[in-house]
Amino acid sequence: MPIKSAVRMIPKVEVQPLTSFRHRRIGLYGGTFNPVHNAHLLVADQVGKTLGLDRVDFLPDLIPPHVDQKSAVAAEYRVDMLKLAIDDNPYLGIEMAEINRGGISYSYDTIKELKERHPENDYYFIIGGDMVDYLPTWYRIDDLMKMVNFVGVRRQGAENNTNYPVIWVDVPTVDFSSSAIRDRIRNRQSIKYMVPAGVENYIKEHQLYLD
Repeated sequence: MPIKSAVRMIPKVEVQPLTSFRHRRIGLYGGTFNPVHNAHLLVADQVGKTLGLDRVDFLPDLIPPHVDQKSAVAAEYRVDMLKLAIDDNPYLGIEMAEINRGGISYSYDTIKELKERHPENDYYFIIGGDMVDYLPTWYRIDDLMKMVNFVGVRRQGAENNTNYPVIWVDVPTVDFSSSAIRDRIRNRQSIKYMVPAGVENYIKEHQLYLD
């Protein structure tokens, strides 16, 4: 009687070749967000989806180099409003690098810090066409251009043109700004549908922008 072998045949497993590691593509939308409004949210979502980015993070500044600091409420209020604004959209996040670092919020310092902290990420810096016009005046702009991909969103009234390598993205035009919203609040006018409902309630609760 033949003896059965105790050796089991092990199925052959095909080993798949290793694929190259893909860096994550992260959008950074910088600004004072004083307050954040629906046009900001529209730009962040539209640009990110158009370029196929993995995520878009709002990057609130502490002391902006190009904005009159007297007009901005405290950073804690602006960050709270951002959290409320993006609460229902997991695609959007908040990057606190400039708030946590303190001092003047130079983009060169921010991108340098983020790339050192997250070498696995490729960053796409989203700015409006009006800010594209000012790129020649940015701190260490030539060095910054080597570290990050700039994405320009065309704005009415801006030149929307530059010699720097900028990726241009068109989004639906929404013609209001944070300064216009602050003016409306001071004049006791409605801002409904200009900001998310949670942001509107927060502004009323904390009596922001009344002076």
